[in-house]
Amino acid sequence: MFRSGTFASGAPRARNLRRLRSALLASAVSGCLVAASAPAVPLGVGDRLFPYLGNPGYDVAAYDLSFTYGGSNSEPLQAVTTIDAWTTRPLDTVNLDFTHGEVESVMVDGEPAAFTGAGEDLVITPEDPLGDDEWMRITVRHTSDPTPPPGRDGGWVRTADGLAMANQADVAHTVFPCNDHPSDKALFTIRVTAPSGYTAVANGLPAGVDREGDTLTWTYRTRHPMATELAQVSIGRSTVLHRTGPHDLPVRDVVPTQYREQLEPWLKKTPEQISWMERKVGRYPFETYGLLMADASTGYELETQTLSLFERELFMEPAYPEWYVDSIMVHELAHQWFGDSVSPRAWSDLWLNEGHATWYEALYAEERDGRTLEARMRAAYGVSDRWRASGGPPAAPKVPAPGDKIGIFRPNVYDGGALILYALRQEIGTPAFDRLERAWVSRYRDGVASTGDFVALASETAGRDLSGFLDGWLYGEKTPPMPGHPDWKRQAATTAPAK
Repeated sequence: MFRSGTFASGAPRARNLRRLRSALLASAVSGCLVAASAPAVPLGVGDRLFPYLGNPGYDVAAYDLSFTYGGSNSEPLQAVTTIDAWTTRPLDTVNLDFTHGEVESVMVDGEPAAFTGAGEDLVITPEDPLGDDEWMRITVRHTSDPTPPPGRDGGWVRTADGLAMANQADVAHTVFPCNDHPSDKALFTIRVTAPSGYTAVANGLPAGVDREGDTLTWTYRTRHPMATELAQVSIGRSTVLHRTGPHDLPVRDVVPTQYREQLEPWLKKTPEQISWMERKVGRYPFETYGLLMADASTGYELETQTLSLFERELFMEPAYPEWYVDSIMVHELAHQWFGDSVSPRAWSDLWLNEGHATWYEALYAEERDGRTLEARMRAAYGVSDRWRASGGPPAAPKVPAPGDKIGIFRPNVYDGGALILYALRQEIGTPAFDRLERAWVSRYRDGVASTGDFVALASETAGRDLSGFLDGWLYGEKTPPMPGHPDWKRQAATTAPAK
């Protein structure tokens, strides 16, 4: 994600974060009450920042999502979510993350199951208990409400002509039932039915379009596992533009039809940007890439897997310099390696996503526009203690304030995370650092990894234990001295509440 707070150079960006305009529906999961002696309770996988996200006891292999859009982006969509998963322990009940929708029915392995809501969980009681290491299929018929969830940013994003998704960090489960934590990645099949005149696009590659009367059903499938927060569905009066990237990679962009010509000068840059990233870290990790230009003001850009979400106005506002827009394009592209292919094991590992994306954003600006990385890192170093006081150390960010779940996306994990990478390169040298970057995205491709995994691989690559060196950079209240730059100074920090 790229937050719209500042230019990379530090100049104010001329846009305010779009605020939710109303609190419409209370979180609702309606249905049968579970007939059980113990009350249903929300569960989680123990994430420090989002304790009720994810659910223990099973591992999702695949999602099959079906949405029916009636032509209004303020009316609930009819939806069916099918989840194939393996149990990892015996289960009398199964918790899914889901809220802000109504459940009509639940089936487990083809049999009706009782269900109820608990917090933001949908708690399901199958007819027969499930054993350990057992395959299960859960089918939930539900609505998917595109109106903003009370007190939340994201989920469905209402555009001028339809809908898009922005599920980071904890709102995929306001769109569809799921195990909503990046540590449980799965394959996705996504089907969207919409009236003629609309175009639907989703993650992965197209797998057919079926017409029935005045509606079309579009199907897409991913070839690589994906975290729920990276799911993307675009429904609108859009044009899909096709071009070819390196190694014959299919590149497709989704744009509002009326702005196609104005956006083309930006879109045609993508293949070269992919080639630039491949020279840095290795081959692009997925089956396709492209930009989704949403006619909406969100206040951020987002690295949804294979189809990054951008605000159209970013590319059409003359106040934004070309180098700045280019660098944001590379930021979201870099996330396809760092954050999408290699996903965080826990949300406290977010700096691995945002620090790396910021790093390659800054390198691109240096190589293409002469905006030196060293100058940016020196400026970041000067204010880094303030970032730590406000948001916590990069690898131990402060818990987000209630009603501000995307508050974890603070400078301490963006330029603060990139500052860790700069210090590491200063410590081990550029050749070893470059080997580490390639090894990271290769070893953990299509998986999840933690800060501890990164420290271990850095030590392995350097041939010496770097845990002592990196500990202060990752977890210290104060920023350590920068190797090779004894003259760099930090400004005094003032403790501030998390925002």
